[in-house]
Amino acid sequence: MPGQAFSTAAVAAPPLGGRARRPGAGGPLGIAGLCLLALAIVWAVFQLVPAIHLRDAVALRDFTLLSRPHVDSVGSFLIRLLDPPLFIVWGIALVALALARARPRVAAAVAFVMALAPFSAETLKPLLAHPHAQVGSAHIGPASWPSGHATAALTVVLCAVLVTPARLRPLVATLGAVYALAVGCALLILAWHMPSDVLGGYLLATLWMAVAVAGLRVAERWWPAGRRASEGAK
Repeated sequence: MPGQAFSTAAVAAPPLGGRARRPGAGGPLGIAGLCLLALAIVWAVFQLVPAIHLRDAVALRDFTLLSRPHVDSVGSFLIRLLDPPLFIVWGIALVALALARARPRVAAAVAFVMALAPFSAETLKPLLAHPHAQVGSAHIGPASWPSGHATAALTVVLCAVLVTPARLRPLVATLGAVYALAVGCALLILAWHMPSDVLGGYLLATLWMAVAVAGLRVAERWWPAGRRASEGAK
């Protein structure tokens, strides 16, 4: 899970050896760059390459065949957990948890990611709108890429991993991955989005988390929290 790797490196207390031994921002910035490149490739390939464009629609049709009343009800419930009011509640709760653990920088990073990830998804949709192929009865409008719900789902998961104590991160990352994937499947079964929309949402959430972790690393390298605390205790 990307969030577990990001959070472990970003928030672990570095050894007392000065700035040289603190992890740099190069790793997460590299991940952010790869996500940006992948976003461009996914959009271009799935929208502009006819065979893959059609395959996207075929995959959506195959997912909709899984629709059943109980499956749809569970999927709708999982998606409703990301409605704007609840998404704000999750954000406030995660920021509060970070502050309760005396980690204001992590709280700021969570606020940064949870604000910009869904905002950027909604901004990109009309800018990159493109007609989708249709196979079967499922029809998705052109302004659907990337999926805002997929973006929101993985954003919540990554932020939860970031604020969680180290001993609980594997559990939170595993449960979060299951939830994010379940939301993605629900979006397809209910024909809310194309598979490429969901993939784009996951990449966008990872991009913003990578940027946030890079910022945390830069801040820790130049203004070490441990050093400030020890100086304040003197």
